[in-house]
Amino acid sequence: MALAEADKVLADNFAPWVLELGLSVVETGERHAVLRLPWSERLARDGGGLSGQALMAAADTATVIAVASARGAYGPMTTVQQSTTFQRAVVGADVLVDARITKLGKRMAFADVTMTVEGADEVAAHASAVYALLG
Repeated sequence: MALAEADKVLADNFAPWVLELGLSVVETGERHAVLRLPWSERLARDGGGLSGQALMAAADTATVIAVASARGAYGPMTTVQQSTTFQRAVVGADVLVDARITKLGKRMAFADVTMTVEGADEVAAHASAVYALLG
């Protein structure tokens, strides 16, 4: 899936509050997608760290783009399960959200998502997700 197509999937299929996160697609591949979650004070919680809710929404969104990329086009799907671990605080930096499809079936898709501060090696958060493919 080309970046322009992925950006259109993002713009056309998510709630306005998700779009307000400012996510952008920076890479797509046969079984993955990488999105950038830009730093914003609006997304910070007490203490100045990026909120877990923002990271979880970014992981969920990146997985949809990765599934669409793996399938060659967007189709209806829904999150069945997402589990997230937070490993270090994100303060004042953009996050790269890398969603990798580990299994793509006819009815279900499974993904691993790593969230890393841009330019850093250590993972800030990790998620695993399961999606039901509806169409």
